[in-house]
Amino acid sequence: MNDVILNTVLILVSLGIVAAIILYFVSQKFKVEEDPRLEKVLDTLPGTNCGGCGFPGCSGFANALIGADDLAPYHCPVGGNEVMKEVAGILGMEVEEKDPFIAIVKCAGAIGVRKHITAYDGAANCTIASDLYSGERGCSDGCVGLGECVDACDFQAMYMDEYTGLPVVLEDKCTACNACVKACPKHIIQLWPKGKKDKRIYVACVNEDKGGSARKDCSLACTGCAKCAEECKYDAITVENNLATIDFATCKLCGKCVVACDVRNIVADHFSKEQLDKLADKREARLEKEKEARIAERKKNKEEALSEKNQETENPSTKTGTTDAI
Repeated sequence: MNDVILNTVLILVSLGIVAAIILYFVSQKFKVEEDPRLEKVLDTLPGTNCGGCGFPGCSGFANALIGADDLAPYHCPVGGNEVMKEVAGILGMEVEEKDPFIAIVKCAGAIGVRKHITAYDGAANCTIASDLYSGERGCSDGCVGLGECVDACDFQAMYMDEYTGLPVVLEDKCTACNACVKACPKHIIQLWPKGKKDKRIYVACVNEDKGGSARKDCSLACTGCAKCAEECKYDAITVENNLATIDFATCKLCGKCVVACDVRNIVADHFSKEQLDKLADKREARLEKEKEARIAERKKNKEEALSEKNQETENPSTKTGTTDAI
């Protein structure tokens, strides 16, 4: 009996040793050498795993950086230019600085601006509410107001304003991680360049309904009137599907479109009231001058037409360009 047990133990031990040897050689043959730079890059990244870089987490982003031939397509919004410079140093590459971005809310439909049409009694979640119905207030494209974007922010860079019912971005805390953008079911939050001296201009509306319908639901809705586009000398504004949009890469931040908008739903962050008033005064003076020029032109055309008519009356032969034979 003891010999049977002993033999069994020896066989099992032998099998274990053989299996270990096989596994060792297999692991050596198929092992993947980890780039020693990976740990350094991971230590440099902020480790928030927010997904703002386009990857699920910092680990995926680090692997993409190590395998890249050019760092231009990559950027860590949380770490910003400083972190990317450190990463570039580790990888022995160069990287250009990129303008920092910030989250903006493209909806001006505050409480009182959009009509209150229903009362919601359910889970305090924007996605759930928007899946169930169009919302408590008019304009089905506007902010739901339940703060899912605020809940998604890991940097406490947003809060819901109790008076407007809209989310507010805290500029000094926002890292442009993109979490709030992904969380918003209405797609009214976008990342936008912070801009020179933190100045930004954008249309605070995403409603593509026709003017009358859009304005019925929200008094500040864009109607696609194109006055802002006509005012822009840099072709930075396009009007499609009854909605004006601004290309931040082309916009020169002149502010003329802001004062051209009748409903004032073009937001001009960090522009002073004096700046906008001055632009409005210049525009009014120019429009008045153009109006006077049009009136003068019409008057001149009318006088010329009357003069021509009088000449034809005094000398009928000039009408046909011939002389009557006697």
